[in-house]
Amino acid sequence: MIARKCFVSGRVQGVFYRATVARRAAELGVTGYARNLPDGRVEVLACAAEDVLARYIEALWTGSTASKVRDVEVIAVELAPGQRPAGFTTG
Repeated sequence: MIARKCFVSGRVQGVFYRATVARRAAELGVTGYARNLPDGRVEVLACAAEDVLARYIEALWTGSTASKVRDVEVIAVELAPGQRPAGFTTG
């Protein structure tokens, strides 16, 4: 299992973006979170097997029907086993 922190910019707040990516995470078995940042971006922590994570990150570019993603910055992160989230949350 690997982890990636993604910073999604564009029109991604107030348009059901987090709810949409949370549903996709549940479908794929991705754990982590999606939360709004004060600068208008959404921060996503995603943990899964490498092939699943690649599909999930691709889905971050789509988001909800009302969103308009301009960029997805992806950063590899190392998480200790006890730091890995059990599910996927939005907040």
